Amino acid sequence: MHQSSYDKMVRFRDRFLCAHGDEPLLIYDLGSQDVNGSYRPIFSAPAWHYVGIDMAPGRNVDIVLHNPYVFREVASDSADVVISGQAFEHIRYFWITILEIARILKPGGICCILAPAGGPEHRYPYDCWRFYPDGMRALADFSRLEVLEAATQWENAGYADDSDQWHDSLLICRKPMLGFRQALKSRFKRMLQHRALTLGMG
Repeated sequence: MHQSSYDKMVRFRDRFLCAHGDEPLLIYDLGSQDVNGSYRPIFSAPAWHYVGIDMAPGRNVDIVLHNPYVFREVASDSADVVISGQAFEHIRYFWITILEIARILKPGGICCILAPAGGPEHRYPYDCWRFYPDGMRALADFSRLEVLEAATQWENAGYADDSDQWHDSLLICRKPMLGFRQALKSRFKRMLQHRALTLGMG
């Protein structure tokens, strides 16, 4: 994990979560394996429960997904917060993954995704995508999440670890609080989208 990514996640916490420091938040980190650092220390408030999710067992992984597009191990409407940093560029069909993130978020739950807009190829085991602000907004719209912020760090900030090369893009979005009928309709549409996109997948 590069330093600029860590710093952006700290700013997300400070801006959106610190006012809820005494509340029991369930925080899922998608793509959490500690290869060269993790976000876990950022979310260490005593009342918060951080859970690392990844596709393979390893350091900082609490839940191992058997399918990156069907999170059977995670209940619907269970997460107060979902974070993901430097994972979406490695997910071949990330538009399916965002539907699962929307499913597991509680109404009013918040999501923060960080992914590069630049930088060299770095396969783990794939390196498929780069993201711009419009792409991040489209991702939220596709999954019926409200965009709170979408931006890319285009300027160089002078990071000693060469973090600037990645030009990280940020998406912060929220699952809307809807009335019963609207919430049911939204859930049904996401389910149909998900089913259509995963039809025939292993």
